[in-house]
Amino acid sequence: MRSQVSADDPAPKTDATDDGPVPAPRPAPSRAVPPADTDIAADELPYGRPGRPFRRSPFLLGFLGGLGLVLAYATYLAVRNAFGILVLIFIALFLAIGLNPAVVRLRKLGVPRGGAVAIVALALVLVLAGAIGALVPPLVTQIGDFIAAAPGYVEALQRNPTINDLVGQFDLVERAKSLASPETFSRALGGVFGGARLIFGTLFQVLTVLVLTIYFMASFDKMKEAAYGLVPASRRDRVQLLSDEILAKVGAYIVGALAIAVLAGISAFVFAMIVGLAYPFALAVVVAVCDLIPQIGATIGAVIVTIVAFADSLTVGIAAAVFFIVYQQVENYLIYPKVMRRSVKVSDVAAIVAALVGVGLFGVLGALVAIPAVAALQLIVREVVMPRQEAR
Repeated sequence: MRSQVSADDPAPKTDATDDGPVPAPRPAPSRAVPPADTDIAADELPYGRPGRPFRRSPFLLGFLGGLGLVLAYATYLAVRNAFGILVLIFIALFLAIGLNPAVVRLRKLGVPRGGAVAIVALALVLVLAGAIGALVPPLVTQIGDFIAAAPGYVEALQRNPTINDLVGQFDLVERAKSLASPETFSRALGGVFGGARLIFGTLFQVLTVLVLTIYFMASFDKMKEAAYGLVPASRRDRVQLLSDEILAKVGAYIVGALAIAVLAGISAFVFAMIVGLAYPFALAVVVAVCDLIPQIGATIGAVIVTIVAFADSLTVGIAAAVFFIVYQQVENYLIYPKVMRRSVKVSDVAAIVAALVGVGLFGVLGALVAIPAVAALQLIVREVVMPRQEAR
């Protein structure tokens, strides 16, 4: 006999069969965004009722695909136009990561973060000021000595019969007059302005990197927290541990690079004192600063000091060339790999190969990040890839 359910019964209605009552279907699970036909009061939807989804027509798919290509090309143009600024930002961030261990050590000594950042930034500014102070006075002195001695050089050339014969033979006086024309003067003036633009542009870039480095050091912890917040919570702890280890390796790399540069400067200073070069401290600063540039920096510093040595005498110039050739071989194949193996824990072969590949791919910037990148890759392979392979 079928069960009778009154109209006033609050219980849910069920369909009855001979086998018993059939339960009513379960309601659909709630969704974060209710569909358009859901009976929900307007005051419960603060941003309005969602509409029906678009139909996936071929025209719409093609339009969205074309829009994606346009956005990708616009992004490429934006990155290309802002590449110089992006490089400065990257260098400043790299320096902030390298200087952060000093800030952390000062904080362990009880110094507030603001004070620790100020101390590290002041030390960095003092180092730059000391380098400039060591280089500018010798440069100004040499230029002044050359200007003062220039009339004597001209008189000596005029008294030389061989020079007079060459002047008459090649008509050098007329050539000099043509070179003194207004067109030549305007070109030279443009060259002077171009050199001034280069100098002021370099100063602007240095100041930009310095200011950005200070800002990055001041907000380093907040930047890390924001970056870790983008990682899923289930993997956040492990990603944080691995990232902190990678950042520590970057800091160790910068400390190692500074140690190598200081050693190169000390070696150049000792050599300059032994052979009697003028301004040995300034030459040592040049070598140390240039040595911070991966791969090509040591060669640039060696060439500058060798030219100064040849200006002093031929024997001293040859001695300087031999010294720097030998020292660079010792630094590249003995000092550099050993320091990087102890600080970043990268093998000798990996350090040399990474530096060469980085220079070949991205120039100086690639050489700057090559060894920390290899150290990070080794850490990820050892801690992430290898355990997964062993678990299979």
